Amino acid sequence: MTYLLFLLSIGLATALALVIKQLQQRKNDYAIVQQRLKEADRKYGGLISKEDTARELDTKITVLTDRLKQLDKQVQAEEQELSAKILVLRAKLQGLEEQEIVEAFGFYESKYDFQEAEEYKQRLDKIRSQQKQMIKDKQAAVCNTEWSVAGSVKEGKKMTDNFLKLVLRAFNGECDASVVKVKYNNVQTMENRIRKTYEDLNKLSQTTHCEITSRYLDLKLQELWLTHEYQERKYQEQEEQRIIREQMREEEKALRELEKARQDAEKEERRYQEALEKARKDVESATGKAQEKLFSQIEELQKRLAEAEANKERAISQAQLTKSGHVYIISNIGSFGEDVYKIGMTRRLEPMDRVKELGDASVPFPFDVHAMIFCENAPELESRLHKRFNNRRMNKENERKEFFRVSLDEIVRVVRETDQELNICKSEVTFTKVAEATDYRKTLARERQDKVATAI
Repeated sequence: MTYLLFLLSIGLATALALVIKQLQQRKNDYAIVQQRLKEADRKYGGLISKEDTARELDTKITVLTDRLKQLDKQVQAEEQELSAKILVLRAKLQGLEEQEIVEAFGFYESKYDFQEAEEYKQRLDKIRSQQKQMIKDKQAAVCNTEWSVAGSVKEGKKMTDNFLKLVLRAFNGECDASVVKVKYNNVQTMENRIRKTYEDLNKLSQTTHCEITSRYLDLKLQELWLTHEYQERKYQEQEEQRIIREQMREEEKALRELEKARQDAEKEERRYQEALEKARKDVESATGKAQEKLFSQIEELQKRLAEAEANKERAISQAQLTKSGHVYIISNIGSFGEDVYKIGMTRRLEPMDRVKELGDASVPFPFDVHAMIFCENAPELESRLHKRFNNRRMNKENERKEFFRVSLDEIVRVVRETDQELNICKSEVTFTKVAEATDYRKTLARERQDKVATAI
């Protein structure tokens, strides 16, 4: 039994030794493998890391390329949007410049040649009737495709009619606003506004194949032009009527003055006549110094009676000669500067009254008279002067403003040439070349004194 146990112990020890040996061998093998793995990692690990990095970079490049494409598309969209905004701003800028610089943008060339405002109104009514007829005939806006809704052509036509009605309502509203606002200095702006509305609405209607017709656009533009020209012609006619009324008032005033002068002269004549008759009766019974005094008085009364008769005849004669009057040449250097003259006429018995009226409240300084020419045909002389210097007018739009930028020597020459041709001046034509301008020159002197006082 003990022997068996001994043998069993030897066997177990041997087996244990073999197991330990095998474990040691495997441990050594593991150490070798680990060493080899370390060497392999040292040799090939970098290559593995580069491949991973390359794959990672490729992924990032792809993401960035996609992002770049998105940004490019976004930039293009924003560029288009900015271009559209720039066009809109340019159109608005053009409108602002037109209002600011009327000389450059406000000129309007008339498209019609009617003589009276009523003719413009009749044509305008005709244009508006044509517009209404086009709407009734469904020719103002049309649809080039027959649409159906849920398979129903009728419903499709109803939808199309409603859409065209909305488009026309928007277009007509914009056109009406432009027509109401049109003035001499914005005709082109209002025309561009109508055309742009027409283009925008037709662009919006492209998807439905609908459009406002060019014929209807043309009628709307004609309405705009006619409205403007009608207003201008109506204003001109009102101005012409105002000129006529002013001339009539001036004529009536002149006639009243002449009538009053005639009546005053007749009263003076009667008074001197009665005094003369009484003096003649008294002289028959008077003697000595009293008689001499009466003779002297009679002589004085006869002179005054003759003056009264001459004044009466002058008033009667001027009242009968409807074209006789005074042509005046006046200046106001304090208000308008040098070489600017007003050339006008008056039929008043006292022509200076008219000059005083002109300088009362409308200008800061009174007018200076350079010539007061009495003519038997004052309107003709005035008209000749106005026509001769028409291109020298200060206001070329309103001919009622009779101010001309011209030298006095030129005026003198034309007056004398006209008188030599027509022989209409009934008094010696004399001119005062230097304007007195008292108030203006005193004002300048005071301003100089004030500057000196301030400097001190």
